Amino acid sequence: MNKSKRLKSKRSFRRRLPPIQSGNRINYRNMSLISRFISEQGKILSRRVNRLTLKQQRFITIAIKQARILSLLPFLNNEKQFEKSELVARTTGLRIRKK
Repeated sequence: MNKSKRLKSKRSFRRRLPPIQSGNRINYRNMSLISRFISEQGKILSRRVNRLTLKQQRFITIAIKQARILSLLPFLNNEKQFEKSELVARTTGLRIRKK
């Protein structure tokens, strides 16, 4: 009954600009473009996060994989992993058991 009379929200919607402009070439050598679609850990971000079309996401994925194979990009960004291991090593040395 009430379902048919639901009102649409009247929020103003501002359309976002596409992340890849028409002049940008999706290529493994275009590091400034590729680096926008990789997380801090070195993972490829999903299509929803990037707001890309399916075709653009495929090209970005292929370009990132080519750049990794040619050693232009690391496969993993291990800086965070090293920071965590150092913190664990420091804190475990400080713990003293009292009997």
